[in-house]
Amino acid sequence: MTDRNNKHPFNEDNYTHNIDRNHERTLDRRSFMKTLVGAAGVFAVGTLPWGGVAAKELLGFGESDQQRQKIANIADIPVGSSVDFTFPSDKDSAILIRLGENSFVAYQNACTHLLCPVFWDKEKDEMICPCHHGAFSARTGEATAGPPRRALPEIELQVDHSAVYAIKVKRYET
Repeated sequence: MTDRNNKHPFNEDNYTHNIDRNHERTLDRRSFMKTLVGAAGVFAVGTLPWGGVAAKELLGFGESDQQRQKIANIADIPVGSSVDFTFPSDKDSAILIRLGENSFVAYQNACTHLLCPVFWDKEKDEMICPCHHGAFSARTGEATAGPPRRALPEIELQVDHSAVYAIKVKRYET
């Protein structure tokens, strides 16, 4: 009688008997590259709407008609002082500075470096950012010291009937 437990159901030199070689690799290099290119295409097409929104904003086509907003009466602003206000929305803080009898400037008062609030320093005739010692010219909004490299966004003003009005934010201008 032969011992059945000592017999192997397959030849001993064939250790890969359980691999179906016809379907061994379902994802080879070529298929992987096709999948990768397809996924990149899907991501590229998926970002097109956001690119269009960004382009409209950068080129100024997306500007909505901002409502003219009264900031303050001229009589309430002494020469050399400033007034804080919000424009164009309640979340966008801004500052109006009266530089001379008939000279007004307004800027969004978030530093262009890390969005810290900036403050008017009358003695230095500058807007100061206390976070990283940045400074901006009060007359032009240009960065004069510190890490900021871009100017503060200027707010276009209109003086009408003894009051100062904010018209629109001038963005992305050099």
